[in-house]
Amino acid sequence: MNIVVVKDYNEMSAKAFELIKAVVTENPKAVLGCATGSTPLGLYDAMIRDHRENGTSYKDVMTVNLDEYMGLDKENEQSYAYFMRKNLFDHIDIKLENTHIENGMASDAQAECDRYNALLAEHSPDVQILGLGSNGHIAFNEPGTSFDSVTHAVDLTESTIKDNSRLFSSEDEVPRRAFTMGLKNIMAAKKIVVLANGGNKAKAVHGLVCGAITEDVPASILRMHSDCTLICDEAAASLLPKERI
Repeated sequence: MNIVVVKDYNEMSAKAFELIKAVVTENPKAVLGCATGSTPLGLYDAMIRDHRENGTSYKDVMTVNLDEYMGLDKENEQSYAYFMRKNLFDHIDIKLENTHIENGMASDAQAECDRYNALLAEHSPDVQILGLGSNGHIAFNEPGTSFDSVTHAVDLTESTIKDNSRLFSSEDEVPRRAFTMGLKNIMAAKKIVVLANGGNKAKAVHGLVCGAITEDVPASILRMHSDCTLICDEAAASLLPKERI
């Protein structure tokens, strides 16, 4: 695992953008694995700015998203489908038909998981962007999730609901279930970029980098990937031993 420690959130976002732009420049038909939440917003802002100022094109790029809340329509402002349009897709030249995410309103959860797994089998990401949950989860793969998991429906833990409540008016509004790529899906990506910032992520970063590789810390599986880069700010890296930085 490559570990890049930067000063702050802005530098983290800039470093991530360098990696993503390199992938798209090398392969204009790349498959990007996208993440949601507050962590990748700086990266997406950099992608938008670069597109406007330098003309970097995404017209032939495909995206696959990690997860989506169950019970939210794609037009719901709290859905991840809406989040991606508002914070990235509406501002670059990507074709919306080339953007993919689980259907939160699917009536048959297993059929929707099967559909998404088939899509991922055909279109594994050239680069997968990941955030890191405070309890070590990646996507919505909570502690205890099998390393062999593929796309599945999951009940969110209280810590994840609390983490995500900052994007809602209250914790009560956060959906309790979601669709998520599994850990096996994520590990199939050619390259993985993990972003972590803030002192509240320090324990999770330590577990990712230094702890045992265990399903109790889902992110720890990333140490088994051949091309994984962790970009974190000084606060998130504060518990790492100096020899690992």
